Amino acid sequence: MRILHTSDWHLGQHFIGKSRAAEHAAFLRWLVAQVSELNIDALIVAGDIFDTATPPSYARELYNQFIVDLQPTGCQLVILGGNHDSPAVLAESKQLLARLNAIVMPAIPADLADQLLVLHAVPEKSQGKQHSAPACLLAAVPFIRPRDVLQSQAGQSGQQKQQDLQQAIARHYQQLFALAQQYNKQHQLQLPIVMTGHLTTVGVSQSESVRDIYIGTLEAFSASQFPAADYIALGHIHQAQQLNSSTDIRYSGSPIPLSFDEARQQKQLWLIEFNGSEKTINSVAIPCFQPLASIKTDLASLPVMLQPLLDTLADDVSLWLEVVINSSDGYLTDLQPRVEQLLRDLPVELLRLRRERTSSGANLQQLKQTSLAELSPADVWQARLADEVLTAEQQQQLTALHQQVLDRVQDKAQHTEATNNDATAGNKDSRA
Repeated sequence: MRILHTSDWHLGQHFIGKSRAAEHAAFLRWLVAQVSELNIDALIVAGDIFDTATPPSYARELYNQFIVDLQPTGCQLVILGGNHDSPAVLAESKQLLARLNAIVMPAIPADLADQLLVLHAVPEKSQGKQHSAPACLLAAVPFIRPRDVLQSQAGQSGQQKQQDLQQAIARHYQQLFALAQQYNKQHQLQLPIVMTGHLTTVGVSQSESVRDIYIGTLEAFSASQFPAADYIALGHIHQAQQLNSSTDIRYSGSPIPLSFDEARQQKQLWLIEFNGSEKTINSVAIPCFQPLASIKTDLASLPVMLQPLLDTLADDVSLWLEVVINSSDGYLTDLQPRVEQLLRDLPVELLRLRRERTSSGANLQQLKQTSLAELSPADVWQARLADEVLTAEQQQQLTALHQQVLDRVQDKAQHTEATNNDATAGNKDSRA
């Protein structure tokens, strides 16, 4: 039995104004090819199929076309809802997609037994049999909402609610695991038990693209609360990793970088193979479909640091770039045009320009040690702006608004001064 574990596709995502449609289409075509080449029996997508609860039409088309393209391989597809997914959106095509060998689990069903799936090897790999024997048990757990497993009680503290939710989720997993064990016992089998989930566990590495909203008030679920399954396929965290646990618990991560701090990550899938009592797991590297990079530098060093990245670009491919200018040049008011001039005629799209974020209030603290007579209003404004993480467009808009306010204040001050001067002159004339 060969299983591929993936998650967090986020179809329909826009990245600082850029559509990811081309990248997602390329990934899904590549994935279908991998399923065929690696003789995959089952593909598990552990949540966050879409980026929003109301995905654009092109994202739904990618999703549906992928399932159509996958169907001839004979691979069983299991789709789990994530916290970004709308259960209603996933459920609307559930019955139709079942005819294409795709099982969709949008949310926790009312009957616990509906979450226990029996997976089979692809018929062509089963010695020519039309219907192959069961090869794996899958406890298909999507994103768990508090109302799915817990009844709210009035008067509880936040700590008590979190503790009750932890216990309820753990109980749900234990009940499913017991159900799988019971199936093996009743049918006198020893099928491997795989479980899924879409949540944050204690001690994982996160990226800036992961939203800090997990399961109600639950910040993180303890890995020790999972049952002793043969493999637990998780989604929600975008960096592929294995948890430090006695149970084999892994995140597959997202297939494409969803933020600049993921740019250096090698995106991957997990390939799990069960052969009798033996289990082997390997990573499958995903190609980069759209290069992106974040460079922290000063203006003079930017071209030098950029060149190695440009040398690796294929023809007709541009690099999506974030530039973080360090404190040596961060004070410049014309930073945007200077950077644009350096990047002119290069295969680069500057998506975000920002000044290096200093320790809280460091720039303003520096100004306190300087006499105001040495500073202009623009100096103070730029120092304040440097303590915020803003896009180049936001910086320009705020600076323009600041200048408008400053002009009005200065005009009013000049008018007041002129009025006072006129009044003083009038008083002198009267006394004369």
